[in-house]
Amino acid sequence: MLDVVLDALLDTLKMLPFLFVLYVLIELLEHRTRVGAPSRALSGKAAPLIGGATGLIPLCGFSVMAGKLFERGLITLGTLLAVFIATNDEALLVLALAELSWQQKLLSIGVILAVKLVLAAAAGYLADVLFRGRATSPSPLPAPAHEHGHDHAHDHEPAHDHAHAHDHELVHDHEHAHEHHDHDHGHDHEEFHVCEHKHEGALTLYFLSPLLHALQVAAAILVVNFAFGTLFFLVGEERVVGFLEGAGYWFQPLVAVLVGLVPNCASSVVLAETYAVGGLTLASCLAGLVTNTGLGILVLFQNAKAWKRNLAVLGALTALGIAVGYAGNALMLLF
Repeated sequence: MLDVVLDALLDTLKMLPFLFVLYVLIELLEHRTRVGAPSRALSGKAAPLIGGATGLIPLCGFSVMAGKLFERGLITLGTLLAVFIATNDEALLVLALAELSWQQKLLSIGVILAVKLVLAAAAGYLADVLFRGRATSPSPLPAPAHEHGHDHAHDHEPAHDHAHAHDHELVHDHEHAHEHHDHDHGHDHEEFHVCEHKHEGALTLYFLSPLLHALQVAAAILVVNFAFGTLFFLVGEERVVGFLEGAGYWFQPLVAVLVGLVPNCASSVVLAETYAVGGLTLASCLAGLVTNTGLGILVLFQNAKAWKRNLAVLGALTALGIAVGYAGNALMLLF
């Protein structure tokens, strides 16, 4: 039981730096600082592809980051799905260290990476097209305090006297320059106060507040890690592996998806280990890994008011995982 507590603490501590960096990033984006200026890359045309590529990195923090960014309206639903679908947690590391031939390792890892990236990008772009205007979309960022655009449109009646028109333009230019000077003076005064305010609260805004939020989320993650770690400890990993092995060829995708739905890094490890010992086909293993989001799905379900949306995301991942599993098994039978 001590191992369960230590594993829960270790998994949570590994997540804490990601959470802290995430909340610092959110503050930078929401306050439209120079560091946060390139933030539109998070919601641009390449965002689902970038999200899918990021999710492939074998670290369990990216799905949590994606969930938080989505809740703040900084990434689209498509980008969120792309990250969730591509997430593998420690599964790739387990396969790399498994007692398999290097050819089988390369083939397995290569297939998982390629299929997941294609699925993530395709599902992400499709979701953004289908739910444009109905899903959470990036909130418009406020314009920087130092930027001010001038858009003047002046329509003048045709002048009958060229000299008169010329004098009118001179007077207008003089008045406009005078107004612009006064406006700049007021603008500089306003910018000074904004800058002064930011300097006074920088420590709280960009360090203490992100750290507090990160610790709060880490505490919830610790509870979940401990709960599911205890469940795996009581049930026994051997029993879970045996359950997967005995599922039968055509029931494996369903069982793998059920294991993948467990919001914990351990589920991806179990799926990869079971495949490595021959208890699962590669397609069935993929079915579970496509469905599994690590701890990312928990971030969405923390927002209880959006339970319909959360169930829709979970349902989409489950359906996609089942489809991948059965389609892959069917192809294996054909070839």
